[in-house]
Amino acid sequence: MKKYQCTVCGYIYDPEEGDPDAGVKPGTAFEDLPDDWVCPECGVEKDMFEPVD
Repeated sequence: MKKYQCTVCGYIYDPEEGDPDAGVKPGTAFEDLPDDWVCPECGVEKDMFEPVD
């Protein structure tokens, strides 16, 4: 599973960690995040994230 980085603040979503504060369990792929999920650092939506190589 790929990591994704916020293009606004640089936050990296790591699917191995998930986003426990938002109720996202570890092992959740970025593509499987809820449509209303936002960056926990700056609040932008998923379309502001890009895959990390």
